[in-house]
Amino acid sequence: MASEYSLSDVLERIYHNQLALEAAVMEVTLWVERQNAAEVGENVRGALQTIGENAGFINQGLARPRGLDLT
Repeated sequence: MASEYSLSDVLERIYHNQLALEAAVMEVTLWVERQNAAEVGENVRGALQTIGENAGFINQGLARPRGLDLT
């Protein structure tokens, strides 16, 4: 059964999880900011920026084994 899942498939699922978590955290951030916790919102947005940058890098890395050019 383990042979059904290639490394690139597993990594792609991790990437999709990362995007989903990023979206969920952004929703919480928007709620926190509406509660007048702007400083917390700023801190979270900084972390989300790192997640976004890494997501782009991961996406490019996943494209290579599949022969895609996403640049």
